[in-house]
Amino acid sequence: MNVAELVGRTLVDAGIDHVFGVVGSGNFEVTDAMTRAGATYVAARHESGGATMADAYARMSGSVAALTVHQGCGLTNAMTGITEAAKSRTPMVVLAAEATAPLSNFYVDQPALARSVGAVPLRVDDAATAEWTARQAVQLARNDRRVVLLNLPLEVQTAEAPQPEAAGAAASPLWGAGAGSRMLDLHDLRRLTDALQQARRPVFVAGRGSRGAGCRQALEALADRCGALLATSAVAKGLFNGSPWSLDVSGGFASPLAAELISGADLIVGWGCALNMWTMRHGRLIADDATVAQVDLDADALGAHRGITFGVLGDVRATAQAALRALAADPLPGYRTPQIRQDIAARVSWCDVPYADAGGAGRIDPRALCLALDRMLPDERIIGVDSGNFMGYPSMYLRVPDEFGFCFTQAFQSIGLGLATTIGAALARPDRLPIAALGDGGALMSAAELETVARLRLPMVVVIFNDQAYGAEVHHFRSSGRALDSVTFPDTDFTAIAKGYGFDALTVRCVEDLSSVGAWLADRSKPLLIDAKVVADEPSWWLAEAFGH
Repeated sequence: MNVAELVGRTLVDAGIDHVFGVVGSGNFEVTDAMTRAGATYVAARHESGGATMADAYARMSGSVAALTVHQGCGLTNAMTGITEAAKSRTPMVVLAAEATAPLSNFYVDQPALARSVGAVPLRVDDAATAEWTARQAVQLARNDRRVVLLNLPLEVQTAEAPQPEAAGAAASPLWGAGAGSRMLDLHDLRRLTDALQQARRPVFVAGRGSRGAGCRQALEALADRCGALLATSAVAKGLFNGSPWSLDVSGGFASPLAAELISGADLIVGWGCALNMWTMRHGRLIADDATVAQVDLDADALGAHRGITFGVLGDVRATAQAALRALAADPLPGYRTPQIRQDIAARVSWCDVPYADAGGAGRIDPRALCLALDRMLPDERIIGVDSGNFMGYPSMYLRVPDEFGFCFTQAFQSIGLGLATTIGAALARPDRLPIAALGDGGALMSAAELETVARLRLPMVVVIFNDQAYGAEVHHFRSSGRALDSVTFPDTDFTAIAKGYGFDALTVRCVEDLSSVGAWLADRSKPLLIDAKVVADEPSWWLAEAFGH
C-alpha cells in the first residue's frame, strides 16, 4: 500500500462516507482508495460545483463531507465553493493533490490559499505520519466545524506506507473534543439569566449554530420559561416550524409582522447567530434601548458585526439548558399574549400577506409562481436557493418542513452555487423532493451541473427565475441613469438546454402554464426544469430594503 491509498482508507475509516469532486491524475489514486473503502464518490462537472455539493451535503446530513481535487488548477477552480463553506463553518475536508516544486506548472501556494479564505491547511509530509494527519483533518473538521485543506504532495503519495504498528499513529492528538466542550463562564451565564428574567419582550434569533442535535428542544424550553418569541437567520429557516410563537426568518426576508415584533423587543438573544446586517436589517430591527446578547462557540464571533451588551462563550444547546436550570420555575409571560399568538397565526407568513399581482404581457409574478408551486409540490421537500434579486421569493413563499428542508449557501454571496447546493442537499436527504431555485445568470454559470442531476437520476425540480438580467445590479444602478447593457441579456431558451441534458422542461409565463407539473410528479423518471419568465420591472422587497430603493 502506498501513502495515497492509506490516506484514502483512513479518511473513510474516520467517518467520511461521501466525497465529491473532479478527478485528475494527481487525485485519482486517493479518490479510488476512498471508493474501494466504502465511500460514495460523486463526480461533479466543475470543481466549484463539487465543493458546493460537499458543503450542502455536510450541512444537511450533519456529517463531515470531503472534496477531492487535482493539484493547483483543481484547487483554484474550487476556491469559490471552498470559501463559502469556510465562511459558513461547514465541517469539510478538501483533499488536494499538491505540486511542491516551484517550477511545476501546477505549483501554487496551496496552504496560503486555504488561510486566505479562512480554511485550515494541513499537509501529509511523510509516510510515517500520513495516517495520523488524515485522522486529524477529519477530527478538526468535525469538532471545530472547519474546512480543512489536506494537502497530499505528489512525491509523498507514491511512497510506501508503513506497517500499521510502525505508523506513528500513537502521537498525541493535535485537537481535543472541540469548541463545544468548553465550560460555561458562570458570570456570563448569570448575566444571561438575569436578562431573561427581567425582559418583558424577549426575542430569540437562532442561526446556523442552532441547527445541531437537541438545539431546538433546548431553545424552545427556555423560550417557554421566559416568554420569548422565536426567529431564525436565513440559514436556520424552518428550525421552529410548528411553534405558535415562531416568527420565521429575521432580517431582510422578515414579513412585516415579524419585523414589527422583532423591532419591539427589549431583549434580543442571538443563538449561534452573527446578528449581521442581513439578519438585523443593518441594525434597524434592534430598538435603541434593547439589550443585545450573543451566544457562540467562537469568541471572535461575539460582537463581530455589531455592538452587543454582553456575550456568552458556549454551545447553544448547553447554554440554553444551563440557563433553563438557573431560571425560576414559574414561567414568565414575556412577549407572549393571546393577541400576538393570533396575529402570528394570521399574518407572520409571507403567504398570508396580500399583494397586487404584477404579472401579464407574457411575464409571471414570482410570488404567484411560488405560491402555485407551493400548493402543487409535496410538503416533504428540500430547497436550495441561488443568489440574486429573485431569491427572497422561493426562500419565503415555498414552505419547508424543518431546518433540514432549506439549504442557503449565501455566506460569500456568490451567484452560481444554487444548483450544486441542491444536488448536495438532495443526496443528503433522498427522502425529500429537491427544488433548486436559480436566477438565469446563476443557472448559466452552473449549467454543466445539469448533466450531474440527470446522470444521478435525481427527481429534482429546477426553477429558473428568468428576468434576462443580473437583476440585483439592474435595480441597484437603474436610478443612476447609466446604461445597463453590461447586466442585461437576450432571452435564453432554458427549456431547450434542459432537454438536451435529459430533463423534462416547460416554459412558464402564467400560472396556467404549470398545469403539467402534476403529471410530472406522478412519474418523476426525469428531472424537471421550469423556465419561468418572471416580471422584471421592480426590485424584490428584500433588495429594496437592503439597498434603500
